[in-house]
Amino acid sequence: MTHARIAMLFCLLGTPALAGDITVEDAYARAASPIARSGAAYMVLRNSGAADDRLMAVHSDVAEVAQLHTHLEEGGGVMRMRPAPDGFAVPAGGTHALRRGGDHIMLMGLTEAMEDGSTIPLTLSFERAGDITVEIPVDLERQDAE
Repeated sequence: MTHARIAMLFCLLGTPALAGDITVEDAYARAASPIARSGAAYMVLRNSGAADDRLMAVHSDVAEVAQLHTHLEEGGGVMRMRPAPDGFAVPAGGTHALRRGGDHIMLMGLTEAMEDGSTIPLTLSFERAGDITVEIPVDLERQDAE
């Protein structure tokens, strides 16, 4: 079995996806609204290795554009969502959480509806670990802290 198929199988079974030293945990996606052509994906990236790594890019066949995004304060308590061109560091022996209201994966121009209970494919491109393809569940009801 290829690493991508193993990662997809782990995700579908509720087990974290693993590629090398990087583990993808607690992943889910949701649409911005029932009629929106955009959505987002969230997860925890765990690096069990001895060297730092960095999530550099993301790709998905379900969106015309998939980007790494973050929220930045622009003064006066105003938060703005912006692309994160430098990606997200995943420290050796540590984690990096992609959560609502913080760092996340933005999916724009959805090519299909994000239906509750379905799954979507994402390919995460890491500086050291390379590409990791995962199938993550769509959960339109999940209410994490914003």
